[in-house]
Amino acid sequence: MSAPRPSRLRADRLSVAYGARTVLDGTDLDIPDRAITAIVGPNGCGKSTLLRAMGRVLAPRSGAVLLDGEPVHRRPTRTVAHELGLLPQTNAVPEQLTVADLVARGRYPHRGAFGRWTRTDQDAVDEALAATGMDALASRAVDELSGGQRQRAWIAMTLAQQTPILLLDEPTTYLDLAHRIEVLRLLRILNDERGVTVVMVLHDLHEACRYADHVVAMRDGEVVAHGEPGDVVTPELVEDVFGVACSIVPDPVSGAPLVIPLDPDREPAESSAE
Repeated sequence: MSAPRPSRLRADRLSVAYGARTVLDGTDLDIPDRAITAIVGPNGCGKSTLLRAMGRVLAPRSGAVLLDGEPVHRRPTRTVAHELGLLPQTNAVPEQLTVADLVARGRYPHRGAFGRWTRTDQDAVDEALAATGMDALASRAVDELSGGQRQRAWIAMTLAQQTPILLLDEPTTYLDLAHRIEVLRLLRILNDERGVTVVMVLHDLHEACRYADHVVAMRDGEVVAHGEPGDVVTPELVEDVFGVACSIVPDPVSGAPLVIPLDPDREPAESSAE
């Protein structure tokens, strides 16, 4: 059995605040390398704040986010962009920017001093468009797309960056069931075939358990549990973190934990069989 790989990305006593309001206070977390990590928790618990701090969008009040042992906020932007790709929760684009032009922006860190566009850049864009099913919409303006199509365009831009670490804040937002599954399967393929480290914020516990190798549960700005899905997602944790009584059963397809919420106001139906 091979030894576990050291974590390339980690939070070290990380504290982040918005003005006077502290959201994270001394958070420690190692992100498993070449694995898929899902961060879960109720609204406002600090999931997106943690992801944005890891992606160098938010500066820490104290502590640090370490990438290969160095504070990520002290490294040049272009250097970090070679290693970390970030899909934020909300995005804005200039009016009439096309999907192809948006995805091409993902190649910015790889452009030389004179910004020359290469065959490698074009291939990366074409591959990202195809992988997200956006190639047929490449010439459309982003602001003319549906919410789900826009989300896939932004995911394509992140993929075109071709970084070894992807940070995705609610990547399945606005997507219907079919496209949610497509995106999550794509991330699984990137991890399995290319060893891409994926960290994503998810609201759906079932999707987190089914597609992630590692689950991080947060509550009130604290990491309360992390590890393999079967070890983390228990009835006790779901009730403690989400305030929901539930039963956990194995997913009949994947074997991952499947959360069945319980309704305390309803008694089990009586069997008609005597």
